[in-house]
Amino acid sequence: MAKLYFYYSAMNAGKTTHLLQSSYNYRERGMHTVILAPALDDRYGRGKVASRIGLEASAEVFNPEDDLYHRVGEMHRQQAIDCVLVDESQFLTKAQVYQLTEIADRLGIPVLAYGLRTDFRGELFEGSQYLLAWADELKELKTICHTGKKATMVIRIDEQGRAIKSGKQVEIGGNERYVSVSRAEYKRIFHDQGVIEPVQCPLPFDDSRS
Repeated sequence: MAKLYFYYSAMNAGKTTHLLQSSYNYRERGMHTVILAPALDDRYGRGKVASRIGLEASAEVFNPEDDLYHRVGEMHRQQAIDCVLVDESQFLTKAQVYQLTEIADRLGIPVLAYGLRTDFRGELFEGSQYLLAWADELKELKTICHTGKKATMVIRIDEQGRAIKSGKQVEIGGNERYVSVSRAEYKRIFHDQGVIEPVQCPLPFDDSRS
């Protein structure tokens, strides 16, 4: 049975590289893949996905109002599709994540979605929220904070490299706008700037008193 997979991480963990490698593996075996990419992310040109190490491929561009199940179904009728891959899947709508489940469940086509889990405020993107809820399998791609710990959070920075605490959720950018850090470093940075107040954690439960 086909499945919906969600590969998530902070930035610079190689999500697009992994996507392109997966697509290549299918195509190397004579199979046909379709790559979907959101229209709003045109950093490398419309209809193209590219990794930081220089790999790239053509993609089918989609907008928030597009029905991905219908679009993939039409393409599948013209040429059998063996795998659908979605880049920057955090930008999917709730309806589109459901459509990806339909591609897997009704068309029998595996779907590999790659994206961020949270935004610069530490909050879930809509697409990521429902991929976490509905995907058959969740796979974390790991990257490292400058402290040496695993990076799980993303910070948006200004031109002087200072962390930004507010703004619209979606603002396309790369290393010049975003930095991946550990949760501890995220908390330290924003506490130092007066954004997040420290929380007094309770002491571990002592069962010797019961």
